[in-house]
Amino acid sequence: MAGKMVDLAINNHGCLGVENVRDAEGVGITVSYWKDEESIKTWKADSQHLVAQKHGMEKWYAQYELRVARVERTYSGPHGRSL
Repeated sequence: MAGKMVDLAINNHGCLGVENVRDAEGVGITVSYWKDEESIKTWKADSQHLVAQKHGMEKWYAQYELRVARVERTYSGPHGRSL
């Protein structure tokens, strides 16, 4: 389901990309990047995403947190970045 939702978000709703990491116990973090706030709102209302959210709350996650934040700048290194 996760892969299907990523494809749907990227191909139809302005998602710019997704990063996902899980540890051996299954605890993890997923970060998604979006074009704008309107894209996020449209994604939240997508009918297939609503079904996935329902399954998540009822079957897959005992607890989760969602945060919305704005990325002001990014850095990669060490190459290409001087002090």
